Amino acid sequence: MNALPDSAVFSPPDAMAEPAIRIERLSKTFDPAAGPVLDDISLVIGKGDIYGVIGRSGAGKSTLVRCVNRLERPSAGRVLVSGREITALTGAGLRAARRDIGMIFQHFNVLSSRTVTGNVALPLEVAGVSRAEIEQRVPPLLDLVGLAGKADAYPAELSGGQKQRVGIARALATNPSVLLCDEATSALDPETTDQILALLKDINRRLGLTILLITHEMEVVRDIASHVAVLERGRLIEEGSTFDVLAFPKSAVARSFLSGLVAHELPPPVERRLRATAGPDTDPVLRIVFSGDNAHQPVLADLIHRFPVEPNILHGRIDYVGERPLGVLTLTARNGEPYVSAIISHLATLGLFAEVIGHDPRFS
Repeated sequence: MNALPDSAVFSPPDAMAEPAIRIERLSKTFDPAAGPVLDDISLVIGKGDIYGVIGRSGAGKSTLVRCVNRLERPSAGRVLVSGREITALTGAGLRAARRDIGMIFQHFNVLSSRTVTGNVALPLEVAGVSRAEIEQRVPPLLDLVGLAGKADAYPAELSGGQKQRVGIARALATNPSVLLCDEATSALDPETTDQILALLKDINRRLGLTILLITHEMEVVRDIASHVAVLERGRLIEEGSTFDVLAFPKSAVARSFLSGLVAHELPPPVERRLRATAGPDTDPVLRIVFSGDNAHQPVLADLIHRFPVEPNILHGRIDYVGERPLGVLTLTARNGEPYVSAIISHLATLGLFAEVIGHDPRFS
């Protein structure tokens, strides 16, 4: 692998091309009495995507990624990587296929007895690459991950972020087309996490490397993933483009899990006081989703101008998913029960999604 100049940017392949990873009806059970850890998971990950898989502890995320590189044998289903059914391979065929799959870990897994160069060279030595070729291939890798000046340093002399950069360079040593990241930033502080995420985005952009990112940190997915899947107790709850899943979560589980990232969920005291049905003493509570350019619409002023209502903000904020603004605003439309349908229709003409999520008892 040669270090690429900044101008060398990957062009996405044809949408009809074979995906980088295809997961078909994948299940894994360790203890039948405990039930499946993965339960009938199907995903298609396109070439050049950064694909995030999120979920709480115990959701099955790490088991999923270990099935993709066949560190775990699935109980059912199959996994194809670059068109090869890795779940059907054994022996030399499996070892060869794994060279197309790089892996980085939460706790770096660098060898304390080897220098930075020695750690990065290790998979090449295992693959039988000649010493002369290793000496040619390692320096560009260190340059790519920002460690050109640390070639002879030992892990004890490195920071956590530098150790993770060693792990990334080592994972890239065999020229893989797929990079698996299992909680790769969980052991890092926020500033270092941002640096590692920027590095992964740059590698994806320059090399067209497909990245499967396993994490419980929703901010990581928000910042770099093009697509995301949400797991809960081994089942696939939702999946799609990151923006769509964050903006329009379809399940209560996903809304709750993403509540720390996007303001879909109301504070519990407010949530508890809402009623499910309208009454003569209630006002409708609207959740309005702003996206893209529509995030800057003067909604409150517009509603006051067009309808005899008094909006009262309950909860909301604007975040950014990649480069796109995403806002969620929840408000009570005082005196608005007769106008709910008209308000929602009007907001739709502005390109805004709105829904009634409850009815607020009027106190005065």
